[in-house]
Amino acid sequence: MKKRRIAILGSTGSIGTQTLDVVRLHPELFEVEMIAAGNNTALLASQAAEFDVNNVVICNEERYPQLAEALKDSDSKAWAGVDSLCSLVWSDAVDIVVGAMVGFSGLRPTLAALEAGKTVALANKETLVAAGELVTRTMREHNAVILPVDSEHSAIFQCLLGAQGNPVERIHLTASGGPFRTWEKSRIAAASASDALKHPNWSMGAKVTIDSATMMNKGFELIEAKWLFDVPPGDINVVVHPESVIHSMVEFRDGAIIAQMGCPDMRGPISFALAFPARIPSGIRKLDFATLSSLSFETPDTERFPNLRLACEAIERGGNAPCALNAANEVTVDAYLKGRIGFYDISRINELCLSGLNFARNPSLEDIFETDAEVAKIADGYIN
Repeated sequence: MKKRRIAILGSTGSIGTQTLDVVRLHPELFEVEMIAAGNNTALLASQAAEFDVNNVVICNEERYPQLAEALKDSDSKAWAGVDSLCSLVWSDAVDIVVGAMVGFSGLRPTLAALEAGKTVALANKETLVAAGELVTRTMREHNAVILPVDSEHSAIFQCLLGAQGNPVERIHLTASGGPFRTWEKSRIAAASASDALKHPNWSMGAKVTIDSATMMNKGFELIEAKWLFDVPPGDINVVVHPESVIHSMVEFRDGAIIAQMGCPDMRGPISFALAFPARIPSGIRKLDFATLSSLSFETPDTERFPNLRLACEAIERGGNAPCALNAANEVTVDAYLKGRIGFYDISRINELCLSGLNFARNPSLEDIFETDAEVAKIADGYIN
């Protein structure tokens, strides 16, 4: 396998740091050409030094002086702002772009990478949720490639590799159920952010962990799956699987189901995307079937977790509705993490924003950005 040069957008977050774990294991296969982060200049500079990175971008332009100072005695070049990020992904020195920025902020850099015809290992689900049609069209027009990094979508992709071109009957998208899977609704209503951040299986960033607790994460993944695999939302079934061993399944018309299994560790899907089509050691623990007492499955409860229902409604409605739901959710999750609202205020405000949406059936990129800004402002108004 030829050595691949990587740009990591969001290198200081959960997916970014685990991507660098995989690179550490395989210095003969990967070289880090560029890294970018929103605010964490200290870790960003440390990563630049360890991996001898050529280009280092801090998206918060106010933090550029600190980054420049930290890199002044190195060969790394410091840059600031998302515009710099979007320009640098065009470089011929970049083979694969890891899209690991959190939230709507990942949309512009992902589109830039696709316009440059790059292979994008996409972990940023909000990009496809907010602008799935625009993103997939851009990919096709520029002969770019999206390789999914979400464990569920990586699993579906791996299952489809064994489909031999046979049509998909249904996708079974598995969900852990989060930390509140067995809690009564009244207890969930009083849950603090620290309670919600105690995910039973996965190590993830704060935003994704809260989304898992509300099951919005699974709703967004359903929307992602629709765009990634060109499957109608009605053919995507969400099933709660508490053990998080089966990462998703694909069912065919003869009744056969192919499942992808493994220990819950994001380094698995990350290494698969970086090295595709090769399989390389990822550093994760191997699955020991002798220790598995059972694999269980449940139907998701949309009364206790209404965000899943809202996501289904948004993708059925189409247009800019998923973008609006994402915008509201980013604001409400941030407020919940800061202790400003309660757990069920997240879904209540999300639903209000979705129902009051200024709907656009065929949104342009400008419409998407306007919807994001407008709905975020409305959600913030409800919170205040």
